[in-house]
Amino acid sequence: MRRGMRGAIATALVAGLALAATACGGGDGGGNTDSGGELSGTVTFWDTSNDAEKATYRKLAEGFQKEHPKVHVTYVNVPFGDANAKFKNAAGGNSGAPDVMRTEVAWTADFANLGYLAPLDGTPALDKTDDYLPQAVGSTKFKGKTYAAPQVIDTLGLFYNKKLLKDAGVEVPKSFADLAGAAKKIKAKTGATALYLRGDDPYWFLPYLYGEGGNMVDARDKIVQIDDGAGVKAFKTLKDLVDSKAAITDATDGQENQLKALKDGTVAMAIDGPWDIEGARAGKAFKDKKNLGVAPVPAGSAAQGSPQGGWNLSVYAGSKNLRAAYAFVKYMSSAKVQQQTTEQLSLLPTRRSVYDIPAVKKNEMVKFFKPAVDGAVQRPWIAEGNSLFEPIKVQMNKVLTGAATPEQAAKATGDAYRKLLKDYK
Repeated sequence: MRRGMRGAIATALVAGLALAATACGGGDGGGNTDSGGELSGTVTFWDTSNDAEKATYRKLAEGFQKEHPKVHVTYVNVPFGDANAKFKNAAGGNSGAPDVMRTEVAWTADFANLGYLAPLDGTPALDKTDDYLPQAVGSTKFKGKTYAAPQVIDTLGLFYNKKLLKDAGVEVPKSFADLAGAAKKIKAKTGATALYLRGDDPYWFLPYLYGEGGNMVDARDKIVQIDDGAGVKAFKTLKDLVDSKAAITDATDGQENQLKALKDGTVAMAIDGPWDIEGARAGKAFKDKKNLGVAPVPAGSAAQGSPQGGWNLSVYAGSKNLRAAYAFVKYMSSAKVQQQTTEQLSLLPTRRSVYDIPAVKKNEMVKFFKPAVDGAVQRPWIAEGNSLFEPIKVQMNKVLTGAATPEQAAKATGDAYRKLLKDYK
């Protein structure tokens, strides 16, 4: 999963699953060691992976128990849209927070700033740190300390239905202007809409913003940038694509609706990430898995860019079993586990060494997404980073419904940023 604010807010109840252990010790969460120095006790792991991924992550957690039979792992899959608030409520109330959480990259600084995460520097959780991709490490740091181990790195790409584009006689668009120009031909020849546009999720606004040479903020010089000319053009591109019927959109449930439209073949293209590869391939449009193509996100009038996303593993500062929690993070971020997630889910590793493994090297989606990740735009890794998305979400909805002009939307977003970031110009 994303990334930023990827996915519609889920309302499903959190499903807790206590994994069976060969022998369990310290079921109350305490007890780091027994008399022999082995790890023991309970580790609760909140996993925020999606429906296509969670079975794999559960098995990986089971693998940790096999290595440490006196540790009882309680696996809980928390819907992405609920996870941030649930963790803050649990950690802030000092009740019910997990020992380890799979945190979206933009959450790490936020949680650390609130004092909810344990620093990992000098602990067993950080293993072979020189092996991590430098860009994956950025989001794990806050005020000179490390609060997470990078587990997955990702970015957005353009998913496309090869058959539909071929039937329409159009090339894979290199820019949003190319896409808009090809839309009528795609509709006339195939009946499909050219693009599903995620109007419900501000993370998907970023390629349009970067494509105009813009950004949300300059964190180094503390300057709000989103209300400049690039921000206005980005909002206008969204509106023009929908108004011209080159794209369809929804104000809610974009994650599910986009994936369904792509799987059913009612749209020819969608901007998405590696977390949805397996989900897309499960649809009737991709019974032939080779029919799914992936290309760079289209460029705007000034540039081409996609946000860096991914997932980290963090330890709750109030954990009663820190030693086992550190070991669990070390295991789940290891090269062995990252190789498994790539082979089974086509997710991108954060460790350099994993890219040298033949099975990973030849993975079709890794071949595309690794260069895309290398060129992805780093977001501001500040405590308020995740909060920068909500003002965009509000204004995207206003622009797409005609309640605000692109100029008004960019200005309103900039005003909201300056209220949030009081020392920014």
